Amino acid sequence: MTEISETFRKNLESGTTALGISVDEEKLSRLFCYYQMLTEKNKVMNLTAITEESEFVQKHIIDSLAIVKAGDAVREILEAGDIDLIDVGTGAGLPGIILKIFFPDLRITLFDSLKKRLRFLDEVIEALQLTEIRTLHGRAEDIGQDKRYREQFDIVTSRAVANLSTLSEYCLPLVKPYGLFLPYKSGDVEEELKEAKRPIKLLGGEVCSVEKYTLPESDIARSLLIIEKIKHTPGEYPRRAGTPAKQPLK
Repeated sequence: MTEISETFRKNLESGTTALGISVDEEKLSRLFCYYQMLTEKNKVMNLTAITEESEFVQKHIIDSLAIVKAGDAVREILEAGDIDLIDVGTGAGLPGIILKIFFPDLRITLFDSLKKRLRFLDEVIEALQLTEIRTLHGRAEDIGQDKRYREQFDIVTSRAVANLSTLSEYCLPLVKPYGLFLPYKSGDVEEELKEAKRPIKLLGGEVCSVEKYTLPESDIARSLLIIEKIKHTPGEYPRRAGTPAKQPLK
């Protein structure tokens, strides 16, 4: 692999230290390779608007790792591995690829509706020699009704995909009873959460907490929602393709 730039190394080590996460040379190499592959592919495919090294580390890698803000119990689950996690609307592989690099014992599914993104992620998985990670193509409304995936995941994550009401209808049907839905949101989440509380309950979820934080060495506010699946999602959800976005549950 190409020699890691000092800017990338310094910013990554600083950010992970602030989160209480250790990073070794192997992780650094894989992350830098991923960064290079993504920025190169970005020249011909719209994967991210963030390509400058320090911004990429802070707004993509460190932001993805902020899942540890969900608390010690979630961190222990991630570190122990032997669980199934699906990243809904993974896009360029965020946070799924990052989580796999740092928590290698997780079984991860990268799910997206665009096949060309997933083809790129298959290239990344091969180049980084990652195991027990797969890509899955389709619409969230369809896989949520597919018995192979419905209520099969211990943790469902999603980052910058949709408003919380719509996102909950995409994601909660995939969560096992007593599993977790952990959506990444901006700092200003109160109004969105207020509108989504009833839909979350209807879909079998319960909001346990909202963890607010700023990304290390920045004033960028973020929120991580911890939503537990406390009962089965009613069979009529998710509704048919397109409906959750056009007519969010209220």
